[in-house]
Amino acid sequence: MSVQKSAPNVGVRNAIVLSLAQAFNGSIGAIAISLGALAGAWLNPDALALATLPVATYSAGAAIFAMPVAMLGRRFGRKVSFCIGGLIGIVGALLAVLALQQGAFWVFCLSYLLIGGAGAFVQQYRFAAADTGTDKFKSRAISWVLTGGVLAAFIGTEVVLRTKDLFLPLPFAGAFVGMAGLLAVGIGVLLLLKPVGRSHISEEVITAPVRHVSEIVKQPVFIVALLCAVASYALMTFMMTGAPLAMKHHGHTEAQAVLGIRWHVLAMFGPSFFTGTLIVRFGKLPIIAVGLGLLIMCAAVALAGLELWNFWTSLILLGVGWNFGFIGATTLLGEAYTASEKNKVQGLHDFILFSLVAAASLASGATLNSFGWNGIALVLIPVSILAAFSLLWLKIIGRKSV
Repeated sequence: MSVQKSAPNVGVRNAIVLSLAQAFNGSIGAIAISLGALAGAWLNPDALALATLPVATYSAGAAIFAMPVAMLGRRFGRKVSFCIGGLIGIVGALLAVLALQQGAFWVFCLSYLLIGGAGAFVQQYRFAAADTGTDKFKSRAISWVLTGGVLAAFIGTEVVLRTKDLFLPLPFAGAFVGMAGLLAVGIGVLLLLKPVGRSHISEEVITAPVRHVSEIVKQPVFIVALLCAVASYALMTFMMTGAPLAMKHHGHTEAQAVLGIRWHVLAMFGPSFFTGTLIVRFGKLPIIAVGLGLLIMCAAVALAGLELWNFWTSLILLGVGWNFGFIGATTLLGEAYTASEKNKVQGLHDFILFSLVAAASLASGATLNSFGWNGIALVLIPVSILAAFSLLWLKIIGRKSV
């Protein structure tokens, strides 16, 4: 009896701990994105087309480490696994400092690969919070972790603003020292996690037959969900990665560029508290369509001028558009597979997604170098329209839930 009474308390405690860990460890994303292209351009001024390569390797790290995160969690438990992720991030942050000291661009890219790998562990916090609570508590636990993501936007960008010039004339190094410090604090928070017995976790009995993956990916609902997810995430990354470099090029300060990323990250995570409710109320396809429409509006604002408000407003629209489009597409993906198929389908989906996101990060620098900020903004329009037409196609032919 005492074990059953303690289960909800453990779930609440762990959700709070993971929310705090998200606030500290999740801040590495804001730091990495804010400084990746700027530091890349400083390290490699003769090849500005490669300035966004560090951010591309950050996305690649998230993709490469996605499966190891799950394996480590099963082998050692999530507490140990998440702490390992924090240590990987600390190594990456300190390697970034060394790369800046040595002027080594490729070492800096390697550091971002490790930092992106650490970010893959952070992505699992919301699932861990949901798994350690009762079924009724799951949605609240996820919301608490997302609250930590909102705090991470403030913490990460504030660390950048206050520490990036700490070791002048060596720029940016202070922010990566700050990143290592935040990760150390995050590891300390993670040590407060309590183990949860398997009896506390509701497990689904899987009896449905498992189809071959080739059969699953041929479904229209899978194709459209993947296309919309890629469009939302890759376009967001494509524009966000080049934004700090473009802002600096057009006369805005590094601090203003960092604050633009802050508003962008807040716009990415803030709507998550009600996006699920909107999907239930209006349906998946309409919410995805709204997200794609916001991406087109983002492009229009960016094309309208190069003032600070143009950059900041477009980044905010970009964040909200990503939120609606990506969360809606992820929810739609759930119609393509059964419980017995979810692991391999989600794994394939994320591998394709983050591979293309990494490519988008790299393409951002080349596009900015060749066609300028307007060139980046223009790309959003046809890709968003294509994804919107796929929604219309799915609506016309209908879709069958598995």
